[in-house]
Amino acid sequence: MPTARGSFTVHIKPDPPYLDQDGIKLNRNFVSKEYSGDLIGVAEAQMLAAYANTPGSAGYVAIEHFTGSIGERQGSFVLQHHGIMNKGDGQLTVTIVPDSGTGKLSGISGALQIDIHEGQHSYTLTYSLH
Repeated sequence: MPTARGSFTVHIKPDPPYLDQDGIKLNRNFVSKEYSGDLIGVAEAQMLAAYANTPGSAGYVAIEHFTGSIGERQGSFVLQHHGIMNKGDGQLTVTIVPDSGTGKLSGISGALQIDIHEGQHSYTLTYSLH
């Protein structure tokens, strides 16, 4: 499967918690991203997050819509995020939603890996185009 690599900037605008009870906080965030490298484009996402009373324990889900290009192929697709932190130990799965590709990215499938090092975000997208 081909891979696309690069970096992205992320801007998060959190809403106030819609639940703050017994040390648990739930909130919604609006996320915008700018991708560079093999993916060139922008993305918008809505994220729901849960923060536990235990430091380093949280979870989030998000739906992200990317518009741009991979190489010469222009279009868009949707990514689904599922992240869990258990006392600082994180697991993240980001998958392309089936049949969400448009334009020259129609038929795309795959998964995105996100790495954060010293505050800088990078990605590796493993994908196929049918």
